[in-house]
Amino acid sequence: MGKKKSTVQDALMLTDKGYRDLKKAIAACTLTNFSMFIPAMVMLQVVMELLKPFTGGSISWTNMWIYFGLGIIGAVIVFLCNKNDYKKTYVASYMESENTRIALAEHIRKLPMSVFNSKNLSELTTNLMGDVATSEHVLSHVYPQIISNVITITVVCSMFAFYDWRMALAIFISVPVAFLIIFASRRIQERLGKKHAQAKLEASEQVQEYIEGIKVVKACNLDSQQFQALEKALRTMKNLAIKFEFGSGVFVTGAQMLVQSGIGLTVFAGTSLLLNGKIELVPMLLCLLIVTRIYGPIITELTLLPELFYHQIAIRRMRTLMNIQPMEGDTEKPVKEYDIELKNISFRYNPQGEETIKNVNVTIPAGAITALVGPSGSGKSTLSRLIARFWDVNKGQVEIGGIDVKELDPEHLMEYMSFVFQDVVLFNDTVYNNIKIGNMSATEEQVLAAAKAARCDEFIDKMPDGYQTVLGENGSTLSGGERQRLSIARALLKDAPIVLLDEATASLDPESESCIQQAIGRLIQGKTVLVIAHRLRTIAKADKIIVLDDGKVIEQGTHSELMEQNGLYKRLYTIQQESLGWSV
Repeated sequence: MGKKKSTVQDALMLTDKGYRDLKKAIAACTLTNFSMFIPAMVMLQVVMELLKPFTGGSISWTNMWIYFGLGIIGAVIVFLCNKNDYKKTYVASYMESENTRIALAEHIRKLPMSVFNSKNLSELTTNLMGDVATSEHVLSHVYPQIISNVITITVVCSMFAFYDWRMALAIFISVPVAFLIIFASRRIQERLGKKHAQAKLEASEQVQEYIEGIKVVKACNLDSQQFQALEKALRTMKNLAIKFEFGSGVFVTGAQMLVQSGIGLTVFAGTSLLLNGKIELVPMLLCLLIVTRIYGPIITELTLLPELFYHQIAIRRMRTLMNIQPMEGDTEKPVKEYDIELKNISFRYNPQGEETIKNVNVTIPAGAITALVGPSGSGKSTLSRLIARFWDVNKGQVEIGGIDVKELDPEHLMEYMSFVFQDVVLFNDTVYNNIKIGNMSATEEQVLAAAKAARCDEFIDKMPDGYQTVLGENGSTLSGGERQRLSIARALLKDAPIVLLDEATASLDPESESCIQQAIGRLIQGKTVLVIAHRLRTIAKADKIIVLDDGKVIEQGTHSELMEQNGLYKRLYTIQQESLGWSV
């Protein structure tokens, strides 16, 4: 059992190191605050020395040189304290932000695909970037400074109270009242902050949708009237930002004015006591130095205090994401057989939605080619993703080699599977690195061999930098066939015993399709293969064909057996054969 986190650590979602660093940052800021009193005290002594001629004395230049030396020493101490302050606050908060983002990204990677049906990309991006950035700013600019200032003023006023409690009270009285005003307005600021955060998220979603659909915008010559949702979202975000800033500003400005009134209160109290002979000039001047030194940072921090409330909104959003349970399972349990059995499985994407897969019972034999066919929306892709445990079935069991996939950690399960999807995802990286994703421990020779086997070398050699050519975002510089061949090269490099092919050649021209089929032929040798295809002629030689309709298995067998049954498969096959003769 791990060490129990403190209330503060849990509230701020800090790692153990982050919590230790926060305490160090508070200590460093407090030390910096106290170090600033050194030049203030030296300056006070210099002023008192310069005032001696007005009281019948004379300036001691020996003392002035001593004060000058002390001033230099004080400046060095202040510099060292500020340097330590920077390291303990800013650098430490940046490192904590990095760790938080990595933790969130790792958590997202392990979440079931159902989560991504309910959360869009903008929301997850906001969690990773915006919410963590808010936390980073608060940990570096707000918490350490506010707490250290409270500690500093409390210690100074407590010490000064032993000398004159009236002056200490005059210095201190306005600070807690100012903070009380800010915290009393917490609910109002949180409500405005929530609305503002939601408005930013909705605006981000609309912007993303607009950018992703820019091709349609240009192709259809759409004008601004078609994007009222985007305009409305941006206007709402602007209005709520103004309301949030105004609502926070009213309370912050009031608190700042109250703090600044403490300066006048201290001057008034000090002057009254001085005129009545109850305090000497030097202590009174010292009080004025303390006030100007302490109140300046506090007034600055009051401006940032509303960020604490905004930070709690970001924390709740991140906590909501982290509380989503990831898929779990055994990370070491070996899979020795590669036959796949679906036992009375049913599945729906949404709890209240209709079932996409309905009581399916089929066996996919090991070392053979099995094809899934059927009309669009019949559940072919869903079935393949249930086998890969992208989702968990609602009922029944998916077994590989007699092992329920729910018993296996998804990443461990992926070691036994390779995928070639119709929509290939490529990264803004080199060709070489995009292939090596299939097996990060592969040697250069193995990567090049996989590329050659997938016939990628035919177009890679024509690129300006060969395998070191950067592809651009999602491989935008490549054709569909070239993207597919890179995907097959990945799968070849992985060399997994189970291969899932989802419409790998559905949208390719005949020449590209021929190349891809040759590459796939090398990929599937000796493997358990599940093929999803619309072009039935491409799977006519499959060892087994499973026909789906409306989420149910209605036929299964070889091509010749299904043609004899005179059912849905024969009808689909006949229609496609007839369409081959169509012309325009």
